[in-house]
Parts: sequence; C-alpha cells; structure tokens
Amino acid sequence: MEIVFTVLILLLAVAASGVLTRSLPFKLPLPLVQIAIGALLAWPKLGLHVSFDPEIFMLLFIPPLLFADGWRIPKREFFMARRSILMLALGLVFGTVLVVGYFVHALVPAISLPVAFALAAVLSPTDAVALSGIVGKGSIPGRLMHILEGEALMNDASGLVALKFAIAAAMTGVFSLRDASISFVIIAAGGLAVGAAVSWLFSFVSAHFFSLTEEGDPAPGVVMTLLIPFAAYLIAERFELSGILSAVAAGMMMNYSSVATEGPVSSRVRAASTWTMIEFVFNGMVFILLGLQFPHILGRALLDAHETSNTQVGLLIGYIAAVAVALYAMRFVWVWLLRWFASRGAAKQGVANAVPGLRMVSVTTVAGVRGAVTLAGVLSLPELLPDGTPLPGRDLAIFIASGVILLSLLVAVGVLPVLLRGWRRGKDPHAKEEALARTMAAQAAIRAVDEVHDTECSNLEESEAAYAADVTARVMDLYRRRLATLDEEQEPREMARRADALEFRMKLAAMRAERKTLLALRNSQEINDETLNKLMREVDLSETALTARKK
Repeated sequence: MEIVFTVLILLLAVAASGVLTRSLPFKLPLPLVQIAIGALLAWPKLGLHVSFDPEIFMLLFIPPLLFADGWRIPKREFFMARRSILMLALGLVFGTVLVVGYFVHALVPAISLPVAFALAAVLSPTDAVALSGIVGKGSIPGRLMHILEGEALMNDASGLVALKFAIAAAMTGVFSLRDASISFVIIAAGGLAVGAAVSWLFSFVSAHFFSLTEEGDPAPGVVMTLLIPFAAYLIAERFELSGILSAVAAGMMMNYSSVATEGPVSSRVRAASTWTMIEFVFNGMVFILLGLQFPHILGRALLDAHETSNTQVGLLIGYIAAVAVALYAMRFVWVWLLRWFASRGAAKQGVANAVPGLRMVSVTTVAGVRGAVTLAGVLSLPELLPDGTPLPGRDLAIFIASGVILLSLLVAVGVLPVLLRGWRRGKDPHAKEEALARTMAAQAAIRAVDEVHDTECSNLEESEAAYAADVTARVMDLYRRRLATLDEEQEPREMARRADALEFRMKLAAMRAERKTLLALRNSQEINDETLNKLMREVDLSETALTARKK
C-alpha cells in the first residue's frame, strides 16, 4: 500500500509542477521546479523517501525516454552531424574520463584512481531533456540543438560503458586498454543491432498479425510500441550488450516502420498522444526523484561536515566547484578544437572567415548539463571490495556527482539565457523544403481527385455528373487555395492568405458552436454520453487538423 501511495504522490507532483510553472508570475524552467518539488517532499516534516535503486531506475525510466528521443530526432540532420556527435559522444567522454579522472584523484587523494575514473565516467553523459526544459523550444539554433540531442542520445552508453570498466578495475585492480576497446566496439555495435532487430520484428508482427485497417482497434499496436524499448533494453542487457544504445536504435528504426508511416491514422494519433503523455510523466518523475535524493545526499554530507568544522564544509563545496570547472574547461577546449579543425578544413576549401565562434562554443559548453543518468551511475558503485573492505571514496564521489548535477542545472538556468540573448538565428533553413513539400502534396492531391472524378463520373447521368462535378470543384478548391498561398507573386499570395485566414476563423467558430450544442444536448438528456463522445471526437479531430495546419 505504501508503494501505491508513493507512486500516486509522485504523479500528483508531476501534474502540479506543470500547473505551477504556468501559474508563476516569472518564467522558471520545468526541470528546476520539479527538482524543487522533490526536495520539498523530502523535507523532514513531509518525510517522503524513495529508495533510488539504480538498476530499477535504468530499466524503468531510461529506455522509453531514449526510445522516444530516438524516434523524434531528425535522422537526416543526425547523419549530417555524425562527426560532431561522435566526437562529443565518444571522444569527449573518453577524454573526460582520462583528464577529469586524474584531476579528481589529484584533488582528493582519498578517492582512488579507479573510483575517480568512475566518477568522471558518470559525469560525462549530458541531459538534452533538462536542456530543452531550461532554454525552451527553438531558443537554440536547430543545427546546434540537433548536435546536442544526438550527443545526449549516444554519450549515455559510452559513459556507462566507461563506468563498467572503471568499476571492474576498482574491484580487480586490472585494466587492459586493448580488451576494453574491443569490448566497447562489441557492446556498442551489438546494442545497436539488437535495437534495430527488435523494432523491425515489431513492425513485421504488427503488419501480419494485428489489424492495420481503419476499422481495427489501434490499442494493441499502441501497447506493443510501449513494450519495444523495454524489450530492446532487456534483450541487449541479457547478452551483455548496450541496452541504452539498443533502445535508441529501436526508436530510430520506428521512423522506417510500416506501422509508423503506413498504418491507420487512428493508430498514429493515439500513439502520438500516448507517447507525449509518457514523456511528460516519466521526465517529471525523473527530476522529482532527483530532487528527492539531493537533500539526503548533499544535506546529510554537509551537516556531518559542519559538525566537524566549517572548514570541512567549505572543502566539500570547493570539491564540487573544482570538478565542475574542470568539466566545463575540458568541454570548452574540446569543442573549441573541434570547431578550429572544422574551420581549417573550410578555409582550405575557400570559405572565408571560417573561425570558431566564441558564443557557439560557450553555449555548447554550458549546455552540457548533467541529469539522472549521472546520479544512477554513481549510485551503482559497489559499496564493498571483494575482500569485504569499503570501496574508498564512494560516498565522496556520490556527493560530488550530486553537487555537480545541481550546479550544472543552475549555471545553465542563469547563463544560457544571457548567451542566447540577441543571437541571430536567420531564416528557417527548412522553410524552402517545407514549401516544396506542401506544393507537391497539394498537386498530387488535385491529380488524385481528378482521377477519382474521371473514374466515378464516367457512367453517371447528366444531373448526377453535374452534382459530382460540383463536389469535385469544392474539394479541388481547397488544394488550389493552398497552392495560391505558396505562390511566389505577392498579390495573389496575400489574397489567398486572407481568404485562408477568414476560412480558418469561420471553421473554428463553427466547430466550437458544434461542441457547445452537443454538450447542451447531453445536459438536457436528448443524447447520451456514448453519442456525445463519438461526435465530440469527430469535432476534436477536425479542430486538431485545422489548428495544426495553421501552426
């Protein structure tokens, strides 16, 4: 009963965080609000405590979130930025493990070198969800945001694999760079292959054994999509491969699945709304769980240090600040060097002024916020060595990792808006291809209507043919006006847009009047709830399509 009560409290907290963020007179990032709510729930008088089991956390929360991110991320832009993403997700991670690991050991000799490497490994992964929650949608230029999202997708796996080898070195005292490199390639490639295979198998099963017609119930297919990330993660982990990369690969493959592209509209609409809800709830619970852990980890350590001396408190805070500065410095130098080498290559090809932009490098540096994967990773450090003695430096490593997570979030909240202020983003790089796609789609629609008219009206009588021609003209007129709004000439485009805007307002008013009338009929018991729900769904879907096109 206590578990049920705790889950309900967490769900209520997630919902309350969304309401509170919109109700505040000033803008505050949603992740920070959720962390604050979690810390408040951990207050002694409220006394809510949730044991943070890293294995359960990694299984329950991380696969569906990474699956959804992999499904959503633009594959073309991901492939175009593959070099930058791999250099950040692999090169920067392993460079951070090496440089920051030695730095932590030199700073705090009580932390053994393998544990220092493990701490650096868990501090390497970044959290794109926290970043987008802090800066908002569209604040960071698209190309840079795609790189940051791609980095966050991939570096969870590289950081946790590095953690695995660091733990093995701490437990056995043996480390082989050659064996670790070979193992990493096998673990990563195997995880990607398993995720792609699971996603393809789901597509095959859905296409052959589930009803994919409009009349069929889409619920079984949607439920199956919820199981894909867990299946991909568990199968990969069962064979000691990367479960995280498996979940990412499964999500990326969903874009090419027949279910996601050729299935019925009802399935796609329901799946989209389901995954939107899951992402909001799971992301919210992740940050609330972070907030719940911080008072117990940071507060207890600082109180114990305060009982010793104030100097000890200052020393602990200094450790957090020093490690955070080392991480920022490593990231800044690495990104600067990547940009510098890229500019040298561009200059050789005759591109003028190809120099690294300080603002872009700074934004990329500060945007590397740490999140829940870091905390889950550091809490997975074993408590005892094989001989039964405590693992030296474990508690201090957990304290430093927790402090760096909180500090990175606060720095991003304070610094990123300043760095992004006044940044010229230029024109939408995808506007031209969107206009082309809309034009070609509308032209294809007109041709299809014309073909149906020729087929359906070939044997009709004169009166019926005239009526059919009128219907055809009305349907075609919708697409002709859509083409007119995309016309290159100013005057016909403006006229079409004004007509389109007037039609939008009329349709919106009509649909809202429909909804009001339906509710009045139900309240007066002239129709029942079943009839109301059916008709309301039709109106809601029509309004959704209308407003989505307007956006």
